[in-house]
Amino acid sequence: MKIGTLELENNLFLAPMAGVTDKAFRLIAKPFGPALMYTEMVSGKGLHFGSSRTESLLAAEDAEKPVAAQIFGHDPEIMGEIAADALKYGAVMIDINMGCPAPKIVNNGDGSAMMKDPENAGLVIAAVRKAVSVPVTVKFRMGWDDAHINAVEFAKIAEANGADAVTVHGRTREAFYSGNADWSIIRDVKKAVAIPVIGNGDITDGPSAKAMLEQTGCDGIMVGRAAQGNPWVFRNILHYLETKEVLPPPSLLQRTETATRHLELLVKFKGEHRGILEGRKHMSWYFKGIPGGAPLRERFNRACTYAEMSALLQGLL
Repeated sequence: MKIGTLELENNLFLAPMAGVTDKAFRLIAKPFGPALMYTEMVSGKGLHFGSSRTESLLAAEDAEKPVAAQIFGHDPEIMGEIAADALKYGAVMIDINMGCPAPKIVNNGDGSAMMKDPENAGLVIAAVRKAVSVPVTVKFRMGWDDAHINAVEFAKIAEANGADAVTVHGRTREAFYSGNADWSIIRDVKKAVAIPVIGNGDITDGPSAKAMLEQTGCDGIMVGRAAQGNPWVFRNILHYLETKEVLPPPSLLQRTETATRHLELLVKFKGEHRGILEGRKHMSWYFKGIPGGAPLRERFNRACTYAEMSALLQGLL
């Protein structure tokens, strides 16, 4: 698949997820096959004012590439100003988040709130497009709510203002992540624009990925929550699209070895205290659904040191 000047190995993407798709997560996911991964979304204002926390979210290593930097904000001047800066940390593409439903984001006029002001959204996209020579993409939802479904209009505005591709999540902001994604809107967007369209929402395995591609005609597919504690989902999807064969789930040994490596990376990049705090949710995800998983997750959530959490993992080997 090709986005602007960027040639990709396949059409499978790891979605940007705040508090999840950090460098450790991306390094774990990469060997399983996603063609492109995204940073956690980064505040344009945060980068503008030199926040060290914001800058750390953008750090990408060669082993992860290609990585896209996802930025958000509603001020065209600031977004244009910081777009080039966002590339200094290793990303090869800029993605503009116009779909995040979190109240703290939309209450500032960012994320999904941009869908209520398509004209200004176009100005933001144009400013970013003017500021960088790399591909620029935009991620958004069906619309703000069921009474305001404007993804097709929004996609046309993105294309007209220089976006090289768009990603459409088949839910409204009002829906957050509840109910089923409406893939028909992705199909409608694909018919309305000439640039690549990436479908997002309810892709959990090979069959659902194949169904998304067939039902919408989209060019690429993006996996988000299904990858939490499950980097194997990328390998499984790619294998199914090629062979129509469903691979078996990872063994307990595979889960444990991958979780151990993930924990090591979290502690390496973030220090023991923060690495363990963030590691709790990841460990819970890795062992969700296995026999005895519930009490194990409780023990992970009580662990306060690397030694404690590592001992729990070693006990599974």
